[in-house]
Amino acid sequence: MDGILIIYKEKGYTSHDVVAKLRGILHQRKIGHTGTLDPQAEGVLPVCLGTATKLCDMLADRSKEYRAGVRLGVETDTQDIFGQVLREEAVFVTEQQIREAVNSFVGTYDQIPPMYSAKKVNGKKLYELARQGKEIKREPCRVQIHSVHIEKIEIPDFILSVECSKGTYIRTLCHDIGQKLGCGACMTSLLRTKVGMFSLEQAFTLSQIEEKQADGTLRSYIIPVENVFKQQPAIVVKPEADHLLMNGNRLEIRDLQDGAEQSEMVRVLDSNEQFQALYGWDKEKNDFKPIKMFLRSGI
Repeated sequence: MDGILIIYKEKGYTSHDVVAKLRGILHQRKIGHTGTLDPQAEGVLPVCLGTATKLCDMLADRSKEYRAGVRLGVETDTQDIFGQVLREEAVFVTEQQIREAVNSFVGTYDQIPPMYSAKKVNGKKLYELARQGKEIKREPCRVQIHSVHIEKIEIPDFILSVECSKGTYIRTLCHDIGQKLGCGACMTSLLRTKVGMFSLEQAFTLSQIEEKQADGTLRSYIIPVENVFKQQPAIVVKPEADHLLMNGNRLEIRDLQDGAEQSEMVRVLDSNEQFQALYGWDKEKNDFKPIKMFLRSGI
């Protein structure tokens, strides 16, 4: 199978667990996920199958949306409610103060990755060091909070909806909001509602995937790779130039059918109008160079 499946990752599973279980369900080895989601978090996890695994890094770069529960007055070593409590205190902030603190994070800010995270420093994952009782200095990473909205406040708890850039730790955002308010905070729940163009409405649990595989309907729910790039213009290769495309060679205007758009990224179709690759226009050499190949037989 080639394409993208949108999985609803349930609590208790790691992203790697999801891939391992899918390999068993689909009897296919070539499967990859598009970025880790904490075991206690749930929600949208796009998974790439077959030739679509070449998309994993591109999809991981997309913006993401979350719904998070926050509790004021509690700080933990993991920055979520599941960690060891480091500090507790009474909460005396008002709803207005909470809204002002939350809104102050809209835009870019330098976020220090949590120790309990999969981020690597000097070749070691931070959570491995944290489990050994070690804490090391982490360099801040520039992240962007595109938008944030408070859905509900029942002090000391409230619920946030966040749209953010890749690499943003929502646990750390909750922690930083608590620091801003002076009372501390931790995350109590996390639901990822969207990754790029993929949303909860498209997501299936592993048990649902297993059912659809058993009844033979699963293929109809696999999103073709080309759909991810529908906004990009398409160029079509002439029959005599199909071999150039299938070998990943550069393509000149003379190799293409009429109407080829000179764009930074285009979908390249073979002479049978089957999607095969992403190319980009090279202004210096006046031709198209390959960006990502998704070659499928059929020519």
